[in-house]
Amino acid sequence: MQSTLGQPNGTAILFFVLVVIFTLIITYFAAKKTKTTSEFYAAGRSVTGFQNGLALAGDYMSAASFLGISGMVALSGYDGAIYAVGWLVGWPALMFLIAEPLRNLGKFTFADVVASRLKSGPIRIASAVGGLLVVLCYTIAQMVGSGKLIQLMFGMPYEMAEIIVGVVMLLYVLFGGMLATTWVQIIKAVLLVFGVTVLTVLALAKFDFSLSNLYTEVVTMYPADNMLNPGGLVTSPLDALSLGLALMFGLLGLPHILMRFFTVPDAKEARKSVAYATTFIGYFYIVIPIVGFAAAVLIGKETIKGIDAGGNMAAPALAEMLGGTPFLGFIAAVAFATILAVVAGLTLAASSAMSHDIYVSVFKKGHATEDEQVKVARISVVIFGILAVGLGILFKDQNVAFLVGLAFAIAASANFPALFLSILWKKMSTQGAVWSILVGGITATVLIILSPTVWVKVLHNEVAIFPMKNPAVFSMTAAFIVAIVVSLLTPEPEAQEKFEDDKIRTYLGIGAE
Repeated sequence: MQSTLGQPNGTAILFFVLVVIFTLIITYFAAKKTKTTSEFYAAGRSVTGFQNGLALAGDYMSAASFLGISGMVALSGYDGAIYAVGWLVGWPALMFLIAEPLRNLGKFTFADVVASRLKSGPIRIASAVGGLLVVLCYTIAQMVGSGKLIQLMFGMPYEMAEIIVGVVMLLYVLFGGMLATTWVQIIKAVLLVFGVTVLTVLALAKFDFSLSNLYTEVVTMYPADNMLNPGGLVTSPLDALSLGLALMFGLLGLPHILMRFFTVPDAKEARKSVAYATTFIGYFYIVIPIVGFAAAVLIGKETIKGIDAGGNMAAPALAEMLGGTPFLGFIAAVAFATILAVVAGLTLAASSAMSHDIYVSVFKKGHATEDEQVKVARISVVIFGILAVGLGILFKDQNVAFLVGLAFAIAASANFPALFLSILWKKMSTQGAVWSILVGGITATVLIILSPTVWVKVLHNEVAIFPMKNPAVFSMTAAFIVAIVVSLLTPEPEAQEKFEDDKIRTYLGIGAE
């Protein structure tokens, strides 16, 4: 198969331009409505459960899911599907443990929830650090995916592609805030589910709509690779457990996902939005591995690796083979819209951590005018955007699903234990929360740097200091132990008293904004 990926493609460029123009028009109209901090961060709490469910799905079905998982399954087989399953099982836990208390206790960020009965200053600084570590790691994956897409579609240098992505993403967030981001996510979720469904139907048509025919062909073509057996990617049981923990509990600590619960009017709509999101996401993750296996058979592993070393272009290459350049153009434009919407959500989360948690709550002690808050938020967005472009260039040959797995490890270690314990454990103290966030986040980050992924592949050392690819089993356990031990050593009677008041607000929503 002769692919046009890597040369400028007129149809693809047309689709790209249409998607970007359409979403920028939405941003223009949203910008007219975005005046206050509540509108900038939380869309004025005017989003319904169904809309928020679609936006959550849009936020979550990222480049890592679409490009990364399909590429991983194409190259590694069964183990690539672990990511699809792992990312799905966190949603019921999110619904039953976190969604309702979060909406009832918070305003704009998850730090609001942790700080609701603890000392605000130290918590906000620590949780902003934890949140920024997660968001940065997650953003790297999106930037790599979008850079590769634009590079291959327009035939331009990767670095130039990264800068273009950074500029368009900044336009969305700076002017439209959460309202524009929400609508872009809703539109892109619908387009993505439609595009993946068409791609799956076209792929299955090649195998008489029989999955057994597809899997038989996979085994016939790659008899030595054990594509349908575990062990192609995750080699040890401990690594598998660590990855599973990261993917499941990392969701409960992702700042840009948690932020979406502040856009709905009440806890009932928060619950509804999780139910809708789980339905769309569940369907999406069931069909994505089929796309990966079909790409392995119809295109071949070597061709996929030839287009992109990380395997991230397996789905676009399959789209081109089955539907020609117009379908490739559509799928690439949808993937690009996907990435932009997710990066916009991530940038908003980073901006709220820097401006709302650190500048307004810590430096200004909560005394800042609406204009001042929105101005600082926009400056934070620009700083974060520049950083994201730089890191995207540094990590250009990594598989994007894998990079997001690492972001989830940091989220599961830095944010989840503190958030979970502050809502459900009466004896949680300020010191316990702060040390839990810092120990979890820093341990996860350091172990990732010392792991084979960064130490060997990015920094080109011979042997990794930390042997496992995903550190969540160690870093998350450390965060929980530190939280419990430090809280018991530094009891806080005042926080324990507030726990009873917060409980009423947590479960009944009395006093929630």
